[in-house]
Amino acid sequence: MKSLHRSDLYTWSTYDTERNIDFNGIAWIRPEGNILIDPVHLSSHDMAHLSALGGAAWVVITNSDHVRAALSISKVFEAQVAGPAAEKDTFPMECHRWLAEGDELVPQLKVFEMKGSKTPGELMLLLEGTTLITGDLVRAHRAGSLMILPDDKLQNRAEAVASVQRLAEMSDIEAVLVGDGWSVFRDGHRRLKELAAAL
Repeated sequence: MKSLHRSDLYTWSTYDTERNIDFNGIAWIRPEGNILIDPVHLSSHDMAHLSALGGAAWVVITNSDHVRAALSISKVFEAQVAGPAAEKDTFPMECHRWLAEGDELVPQLKVFEMKGSKTPGELMLLLEGTTLITGDLVRAHRAGSLMILPDDKLQNRAEAVASVQRLAEMSDIEAVLVGDGWSVFRDGHRRLKELAAAL
């Protein structure tokens, strides 16, 4: 796994040839139990690395299109799984907890629901007020700038734009770790403001 902008955060990826971008999994390493977000397939090297760091206590899935390797990885580490409450009745795998707007899975990991995206109640997670971890709606197909899903993938564009505008008002965001594409490690608030202004 690759080290990120904080010593307790790692990522690993699989390459999507259709979109020419990486799909990313995120690991937050913490003494109380590690948390994985939208995990993709782990190579044997990355599996060994994660095991050496303590495995996983929780797997968070931001939306039903990001189940990815969550089932197999949660079984390996006997981790609990959390998913979006708005998809509870149709979600493709069992979850131990359903997350909604304002929840905290653990202290300092706050949940936001993104309205209007391609699935109901898509989750975004704010870590310690400064690192935003996105699901599908906010992404980056080009390094250094953020974008959203194309209009034909959105359930409601006006609601999606409003969700992004709300994120752009969070002035303390330093990094934006995207599920799809290139993450932003500095000036995250500025990149979100640029995105909101362009919509």
